[in-house]
Amino acid sequence: MLIKVFGSSVFGVEAATITVEINMEKGIGYHLVGLPDNAIRESSFRIQAALKNNGYKFPGKKIIINMAPADMRKEGSAYDLTLALGILAASSQIKDVGIGDYIIMGELSLDGSLQPIKGALPIAIKAREEGFKGFILPKQNAKEAAIVDNLAVYGVENITEVIDFFDKDVALEPTKINTREIFYNNLANPEFDFADVKGQESIKRCMEIAAAGGHNIIMVGPPGSGKTMLAKRLPSILPPMSLHEALETTKIHSVVGRVKENVGLMAERPFRSPHHTISDVALVGGGAYPQPGEISLSHNGILFLDELPEFKRTVLEVMRQPLEDREVTISRAKFTVTYPSSFMLVASMNPSPGGYFNDPDAPVTSSPAEMQRYLSKISGPLLDRIDIHIEVTPVPFDKLSEERKGESSVEIRKRVTTAREVQTERFKDSETIHYNAQMGVKQIKKYCKLDESSKNLLKTAMERLNLSARAYDRILKVSRTIADIEKSENIQGVHISEAIQYRSLDRDGWLG
Repeated sequence: MLIKVFGSSVFGVEAATITVEINMEKGIGYHLVGLPDNAIRESSFRIQAALKNNGYKFPGKKIIINMAPADMRKEGSAYDLTLALGILAASSQIKDVGIGDYIIMGELSLDGSLQPIKGALPIAIKAREEGFKGFILPKQNAKEAAIVDNLAVYGVENITEVIDFFDKDVALEPTKINTREIFYNNLANPEFDFADVKGQESIKRCMEIAAAGGHNIIMVGPPGSGKTMLAKRLPSILPPMSLHEALETTKIHSVVGRVKENVGLMAERPFRSPHHTISDVALVGGGAYPQPGEISLSHNGILFLDELPEFKRTVLEVMRQPLEDREVTISRAKFTVTYPSSFMLVASMNPSPGGYFNDPDAPVTSSPAEMQRYLSKISGPLLDRIDIHIEVTPVPFDKLSEERKGESSVEIRKRVTTAREVQTERFKDSETIHYNAQMGVKQIKKYCKLDESSKNLLKTAMERLNLSARAYDRILKVSRTIADIEKSENIQGVHISEAIQYRSLDRDGWLG
């Protein structure tokens, strides 16, 4: 008897429907074809134990299973439930009426209970596109898949619930969530608040500008000056994600199984902080079966690289193209996948191996040659792609001992959100540009026009600091953001002056 059931395979951040054909005839043998990996080949043992422990039997006949399309690689243990239901239907142990109307996915334990799967959200999106009646999956992933409307999502705990649904017409309760309600309820008070930061007003100003325009930023300062503390508070002033951004972010995290159990939509912007021993593949994504890397997991959020010169140079260099294109393409001989990677790069570093910048009273000092060698680990092209460079100085005791709290993240966020709204209106006709940091040459020419005095000011700075053409563009983008914060329609000289100050590492003689 031939039965067809349906599962799904995740490729990049998109899903493809897999037709599982089970043919049962006289004879002995279990033959699984269609490019399955080892986890799928081993599924027969899990299925056999799960069926036996729930009062069903694994048929002693010749079973041929084809996973179509047969030339597409299938991987993972999420097909256990698909195969088990197909085998039961093909051996007439359960009714097969309506079984082809559903996508069925789940990893089986030996007692028949279900383990969570990866990629539930993109699978649900594909199921709706292809007109399936519903999606049956482990209960832990049900809220994640239920984000997709106009699709019945059934979260189950055990294989017997699915068997009873098809064989005994026992109804399953569909999972329903109010996506918008969950999304807006999660925009609560942040865990880390700028009100806790003592002093550092100029750095807070930089953070506000970076958040308002989505600009990359690097902080240079000695140990204990508060670089990491400030970076961790940056997400608290970023504008809330739109519903579209939240769905896009959740989709990427779903593919790698990073969405928390029983959580539907990711409402908070991601903050990723990989260790400096990370490999280039782990950072940008890839592998034999490509997976998103840290830069894609940071999509619509922040990638924080602490102690930037400690990262391997090859790791940092692979970020150059994604920083420009805001996506990363991974090519293999047989296929190519593209992952979105529109993130804010926030980096911090010490100015020297000892950590102190030309301070004769410092416990550890470094010569100018040592400092130059340390800083040269970061290439010029990478620094060019970072819009804001800022020196962070230690906070004096009188500031640290102040009882008065600083301005809260909530207040700063209001100004940032207002500036972003101006940019959203400005770029409303563009599908790919939403804020100032994403502007290309065409948009810079259109929206960053300067008067004569501002042009002369920028020309002088370019000549004295020996800035590159890319640094010129960066200054214009940052000055456009400063003007937006100040609610100024045109870029003025004062905005250009402030933006030039934020190119510390471009200055000649920065090492003293």
